Amino acid sequence: MNHQAPLILETFLEGLVKRSPGEPEFHQAVEEFAKCVIPYINEHPKYLVPRILERMTEPDRTFIFRVCWEDDEGNYRVNRGYRVQFNNAIGPYKGGLRFHHSVNLSILKFLGFEQTFKNSLTTLPMGSGKGGADFNPKGKSTKEIMRFCQAYMTELSKYIGENTDIPAGDIGVGAREISFMFGQYKRIKGEFTGTLTGKSIEFGGSLIRKEATGYGCAYFMEEMLKLKSDSIEGKTCLVSGSGNVAQFCAEKITQLGGKVVTMSDSSGFIHDPNGITAEKLEYIIDLKTVQRGRISEYAEKFHDCTYHEGEQPWNVPCDLAFPCATQNEIDGDSARALLANGCLAVSEGANMPVTLDAVDVFLNARIPYAPGKASNAGGVAVSGLEMTQNSIRLAWDREELEERLKGIMRKIHNQCVTHGREADGFVNYVKGSNIAGFVKVADAMLAYGVL
Repeated sequence: MNHQAPLILETFLEGLVKRSPGEPEFHQAVEEFAKCVIPYINEHPKYLVPRILERMTEPDRTFIFRVCWEDDEGNYRVNRGYRVQFNNAIGPYKGGLRFHHSVNLSILKFLGFEQTFKNSLTTLPMGSGKGGADFNPKGKSTKEIMRFCQAYMTELSKYIGENTDIPAGDIGVGAREISFMFGQYKRIKGEFTGTLTGKSIEFGGSLIRKEATGYGCAYFMEEMLKLKSDSIEGKTCLVSGSGNVAQFCAEKITQLGGKVVTMSDSSGFIHDPNGITAEKLEYIIDLKTVQRGRISEYAEKFHDCTYHEGEQPWNVPCDLAFPCATQNEIDGDSARALLANGCLAVSEGANMPVTLDAVDVFLNARIPYAPGKASNAGGVAVSGLEMTQNSIRLAWDREELEERLKGIMRKIHNQCVTHGREADGFVNYVKGSNIAGFVKVADAMLAYGVL
């Protein structure tokens, strides 16, 4: 009979770093996950002997390719493109494409790894993947972005398909970029299939897709508070970021009766103590999505607001925090500042915006803290619904989709409670989301056999 010694966290992580050197973001994501899951695996030997965790932390395959395109001056430019197909145990690979100068293999592996369990938690049949390029769309003309997207898709099209791998958008990739790539895919393949999600409504996109991640983040916070017989209504809320996720997280918080007092971008943050109302938020959405401006311009228009250059909002007194900007934006000091200023709960809108030491600060304080694999799963959930609509050739209306989204976020929350409730009644959402996400994928992998 096969026997396997119990997993030891330090030994496992040493092996991971040796196998994947120079990938700090990936190492961080795996460490946060493994801390929760290794004790569970050691208690359930059926996952131990077949080395399920070791298999889960190695992508099925990774594609790295050259992307050549021409700028408006006729210069030839070269970027590096990626697609990481991480795990397809419960469905075809599913995950976004990120265009940003910081994109590298470590970031995409961390995102793809997190996506495995995020997709599992939605209860929809989706595997995990992530991709993109070190192309920076800022400052590029629409024609330059179109030419890059077409060149990128020319290579990516070899590896994706509606039953194989269905990419979506991410940072730097919105409906415009998805449309350019979908058009190129259609030209190359000569077929109209739902191979990308996040498409425009006119050709198979889904209503509330752009709102879904932000809405879901707010819904998850509402579920956490409801468990404590509380709600968002009347709470002062900090939101970081001012992109798609932050915009619609702020919108839903406001609709639920909360008061959003901060938003930010890479240059600094605004603090509006009177609250960013629906009308003010409309200005921010136009500023960031149409004018492509900076958040500092908000403070120039609304004079009861202050702008803090080069700073983050985590020192502002609040009841609730919603980090919606980027990875590792809240470190240990920021987490302690939030607690000192009255923060009662945190719901992540971005992917891994909280460092490992900051996670420990929140958990030790015993406040509800929702990791992104649970709280920002709304985006991929609606992407999954878009896949369904494409497959059956129909579209649901906005009200039905939002109800489905709320139901999915409620199911994710309930899974976290089931696996994360501790003896004193405290719900460790980190533990709960990791174990719940792990079990479904791991059981599917076991069902297929070892190879």
